[in-house]
Amino acid sequence: MGRSGRVSRVAVLAAAMVITACSGGAREEAAPPPPPVVEAAPVRAAGEETQVSATGALQRQREAQLAFRVPGVITTLSVEEGDLVRKGQVIARIDPTSVEAGRQQALAGLEQARRNLERDQVLFEKGFVSRQRLDDRRSALEAAEAGYAAAAFDRRWATLTAPSDGVVLARPAAPGQVVQAGQAVVVVADAASPLVLRAPVPDEALSRFGLGAAAAVRVAGQALSGRVIQIGGQSGRATGTVDVDIEIPASPGLRSGQVATALIAGRPAGGQAYARIPAEAIQEVDNGRAFVLRLDQGVARRTAVAFGGFDGDDALVSGLAAGAQVITAGGGFVGDGERVQVVDPRALVAQARSAGS
Repeated sequence: MGRSGRVSRVAVLAAAMVITACSGGAREEAAPPPPPVVEAAPVRAAGEETQVSATGALQRQREAQLAFRVPGVITTLSVEEGDLVRKGQVIARIDPTSVEAGRQQALAGLEQARRNLERDQVLFEKGFVSRQRLDDRRSALEAAEAGYAAAAFDRRWATLTAPSDGVVLARPAAPGQVVQAGQAVVVVADAASPLVLRAPVPDEALSRFGLGAAAAVRVAGQALSGRVIQIGGQSGRATGTVDVDIEIPASPGLRSGQVATALIAGRPAGGQAYARIPAEAIQEVDNGRAFVLRLDQGVARRTAVAFGGFDGDDALVSGLAAGAQVITAGGGFVGDGERVQVVDPRALVAQARSAGS
């Protein structure tokens, strides 16, 4: 039964309280009011239900987006998606005309700065120029050297080569296309890099496992054993999820982009196994701690528990004894230490119908 169905029973409980209070009122007008009517549920062992389910796509742990440092027109692009490449293999080139022109201009500036310094050095030794002028010439030479080094570096980056042996995962650019500096041209996966499943996991489920947690992964009809190797440090504002990387062993037929599902083994909080109770039993949550109303021989006791997050219509908690019962519907009308009357919701419905007929 969903939360909406459980919450709707509050109205039935209220009606039952009225029925209980009114029955026999003519005979015992001075009798004290009956205890509040509530519904209770037993604490259930979570067992394997503490597992966290996640779905995502496979990818290599080391994937590189290759891009040019300078804008230009692609003149050579020699790979397609799925191609195997070797380390150092030329993958793409851009028209080097503008880049080479920049290098030549930087070289001319460098040579002029050197000549200026040499000339003023001679004049300084003869006392015709000041120390300040000579220092300015030295600074200008240093700036020209840095400019030429940057231009030469850009010239080398007019050619893209494979950083390692691997496979081409994507080729978002095409020959003849004008690309901007930093725009991805080819995505290459390192062939020696392990495959990982990157899957989004809800924020509230992160407290249920940690690094090294075992995971059962299913992909392309295969069942594989994996382990959590990385948990993202930032939650998505729109999704409320964090990316989790699960490393899986190499297996024939697996490749980047395949969709896979994983069941991540839950980790007991503080060495205690989680228990499962209806979500509506939770009255307050504060920094990993929650409060419930526990039944103690017909008396409601406000009890603190460790909170492991919500899972569907249930809450995962620890700190409650096996066989304990917690108040679900009707708890909002009950205080700590107050005696209550626990009823079966199905009996309440039948009693309410009987009273209305």
